[in-house]
Amino acid sequence: MLKTHNCGELRVENVGQQVTLAGWVHRRRDMGGIIFIDVRDRDGKTQVVVDAGRSQAAFSAAEQIRPEYVVQVRGQVSRRPAGQENPDLPTGEIEVLSDELVVLNPAKTPPFLIDREEAVDEALRLKYRYLDLRRERMQRNMMIRHQAVKFIRDFLDRRGFIEVETPILFKSTPEGARDYLVPSRVHPGKFYALPQSPQQLKQLLMVAGYERYFQIARCFRDEDQRADRQPEFTQLDVEMSFVERDDVLNLVEALIVGMVKTASAVPLAYEQFPRLSYAEAMERFGTDRPDLRFGLELVDISDIAGKSAFHVFAENVAAGKPVKAIRVPGCGTYSRKQLTELEEMAKEAGAKGLAWMAIDPETEEIRGFITKFFSVEQLVAVMERLSAEPGDLLLIASDERRIVHAVLGAMREEMGQRLGYKDRKELAFAWVVDFPLFEEMLEDGHYAPSHHMFTAPKREHISWLDSDPRAVLSEQYDLICNGYEVGGGSIRIHERWLQQKIMNLIGFSMEEAREQFGHLLDAFEYGTPPHGGIAPGIDRLVMLMAGEPNIREVIAFPKSQQAADLMADAPSTVAPRQLEELSIAVKEGLGEKSKQGMTQKLR
Repeated sequence: MLKTHNCGELRVENVGQQVTLAGWVHRRRDMGGIIFIDVRDRDGKTQVVVDAGRSQAAFSAAEQIRPEYVVQVRGQVSRRPAGQENPDLPTGEIEVLSDELVVLNPAKTPPFLIDREEAVDEALRLKYRYLDLRRERMQRNMMIRHQAVKFIRDFLDRRGFIEVETPILFKSTPEGARDYLVPSRVHPGKFYALPQSPQQLKQLLMVAGYERYFQIARCFRDEDQRADRQPEFTQLDVEMSFVERDDVLNLVEALIVGMVKTASAVPLAYEQFPRLSYAEAMERFGTDRPDLRFGLELVDISDIAGKSAFHVFAENVAAGKPVKAIRVPGCGTYSRKQLTELEEMAKEAGAKGLAWMAIDPETEEIRGFITKFFSVEQLVAVMERLSAEPGDLLLIASDERRIVHAVLGAMREEMGQRLGYKDRKELAFAWVVDFPLFEEMLEDGHYAPSHHMFTAPKREHISWLDSDPRAVLSEQYDLICNGYEVGGGSIRIHERWLQQKIMNLIGFSMEEAREQFGHLLDAFEYGTPPHGGIAPGIDRLVMLMAGEPNIREVIAFPKSQQAADLMADAPSTVAPRQLEELSIAVKEGLGEKSKQGMTQKLR
């Protein structure tokens, strides 16, 4: 080895020892006859003192080095002089007095500073990702990810799970997002698909009798990017036989609690995760993935507002549409401009408008256009219903229930951000259960599945599939945290007749079902056990545990917002010979049209 110790390893117990360190020059400070160098490796940093009086050769070499040079240092561990200790550094009580310094490799000046945290354009960071990954924050993130995955493997191994890898090249089947397709050279005109998830394969492993399976699975989806999405991502894939819903939830909850305690930089808000029904989550928070770090809950005031003289509320309530409100503390002094901004946001979420009442913090006067349509008794009733206080702002919406939930859910998120509630450094996990089996009825008379077509309906609701499919609840469950869905799963359908019935309801003919899922339907005829599973997203979990704003910060080599690898310049064109081998022809000018379309979209 070129070093005897790592740079974060030395302590006062090592004083007097001769050691060899190797790493990168983190900082260099020239004090005349003495040069101080902080040498860094993945393990940490150690201060090296290069004194011309101790070694002129080492001093001459130190005069030439610059940040990010790779160096090797031989010397003696010494206590730092009294008063010069660095309590923020694990090695802050010692330093190494250099007898020899060797430059193993020089370095160009990096395009951004690596020795400190500062704002750097993300495109530049992604282009030089190998340098960005040297920074302390990024190395911490990668270590959190490593510790989390190691904990997962050890935890599941102790509970009788075995890890099985499933294919990356598989069949294209409809699973919600667009597939990434891979052309076959051996079978011209035919394609593999990269898996959006190992869903069918893990169910087949249950048919095969493995009972407890897991995989740290690579998955691929060709969909528009956002802060918590990447075209290729990693999920923990878990499947279990002979289980009911609570068996899966209890196992995963214990795993998450242990993983956070072991690896997270952000603590848990609580160790027992609340369980909300889908209906309760929507009614209270306007979304099925609420951020539970704060309240600002939706409150139904239909019975009060429906009796007011405001005809919009009265007519909506008469038609069965709700009137709901949220109370926002301390925002009762919002200006007309600020309120107009909120109204525009509400319209973007689907509202025709946004009503409001504001309570003056000093006079306690209630202002707002709609107040004149409410009697004093009605205003008092609204204030009591919402527990309103002087200085509060009430945001009110009325329309179809789904629109009211979308609008006030968006308002809740916005005001939670403005008031700093979403900045709280804690992880508030919860389960959402009892989802509808179907989202909506389509124009062709078929139904869109809420989760995926392999999700089992509740056994007591199966008979409703013939009479009222929209009333059927499913065995789906989602794990949420801080406003994100971090995992989704369900108890699966394990009977062929029921799977066929669900496929028919969502619009698959017998022929189409056979073509797409024949392998799974056939397997269901050979003794399939009841089973269920879940697939938490490792990238999102690590993002939350690291306290980062997006998943690109916890992936070693992520794609940009436009799904491009800026470091390797991918996707890229390929040689005509490669296309010919794959029996593929690219239309003339297609790349330029695509580029123009993207430019217009960005504008």
